[in-house]
Amino acid sequence: MLSPRLSELVSEFGMVERALGDPAVLAEGGREYTRLTRRHRELSPLVTLYREYETLGQEQQDSRELLADPELREMAQAELERITARLAEVESELEVLLLPTDPLDPNDAVLEIRSGAGGAEAALFAADLLRMYSRYAESAGLRLEVLDSNESDLGGFAKVVAEVTGEFAYRTLKWESGVHRVQRVPATESQGRIHTSTVTVAVLPQVEQSEVQLDLSEVRIDVFRSQGAGGQSVNTTDSAVRATYRAGTPDEIMVVCQDGRSQIKNRQKALMILASRLAEREREKQQASEREARSSQIGSGDRSEKVRTYNYPQNRVTDHRLEGETKNFPLETVIGGRLEELVGALARQQREQQLLDMAEGTGADAGADRSAQRASA
Repeated sequence: MLSPRLSELVSEFGMVERALGDPAVLAEGGREYTRLTRRHRELSPLVTLYREYETLGQEQQDSRELLADPELREMAQAELERITARLAEVESELEVLLLPTDPLDPNDAVLEIRSGAGGAEAALFAADLLRMYSRYAESAGLRLEVLDSNESDLGGFAKVVAEVTGEFAYRTLKWESGVHRVQRVPATESQGRIHTSTVTVAVLPQVEQSEVQLDLSEVRIDVFRSQGAGGQSVNTTDSAVRATYRAGTPDEIMVVCQDGRSQIKNRQKALMILASRLAEREREKQQASEREARSSQIGSGDRSEKVRTYNYPQNRVTDHRLEGETKNFPLETVIGGRLEELVGALARQQREQQLLDMAEGTGADAGADRSAQRASA
């Protein structure tokens, strides 16, 4: 039996379609039009399946009536078996589409990459990951813009902060949060020994200042000249911005934006990232509290949890959140930015866990622990 929630969503889809056809909405454009078009895209796959379900239901009834005709009975029976099998498939697909989704999925994202253990090699791998995500974002129709970076002498990065914008940017990248480990022979290694280095990745859903309680009286804004290796990225004016929240306290958060040429835009970006980090901090506190109340946990929730290993000698990438052979992927495919198969496997695993939790009556708790997909650095 299909969930009553399905009828509500089909009804909502109709209202969204009517609103999009309203000349006043089209003329006004802006956020409301963007919200409606995004919601239309979200609901379209579900409504398409629902309409197929209704059509199959009518065809099933027609085939049953034909069973009474001796001449058509055999053909009707075969058709009835086909329809019944497809109906079961559609029901399962609808059940998956009705699973709770992260309300932050449509948001733009803030991507932070930091080199960890491994010195210069870790910084070089941070640059590799930035290229990987740039290609992945481009293939997904997203735009990646570097807001702040600390470049190392060998061309790597000690830190990179980027903004990723476009439809469902956060959903596209949220699985990347955590510790990424690389095993390879560094370019600086003269004896061919394999080194292990780490890079931490954090993906934050972007939020506006109005969505969090950010008191600007608690934020110190400093401006200075961009720092870098030279060239166009270094300005001759004070365009770089440092925003520090509650400076000198345990709650301190510092954000720097210096890759843009405009001080005003850098200030806006810095405050946006600051708001996103504050919102993430509050979500983590809430999730930690919910995890403590649960008798069992899906993951440890440790921010230092290792999520993936890039093994160059074996030409293999292993995602440690997956199991069996499904956790291994060709290195050159992943590092080349073709992450769709890997991300798809993680998304399927999450849906399967949600279905299992619902079957066991723990669906309310299933959304509380998202540590496996959002282990942040």
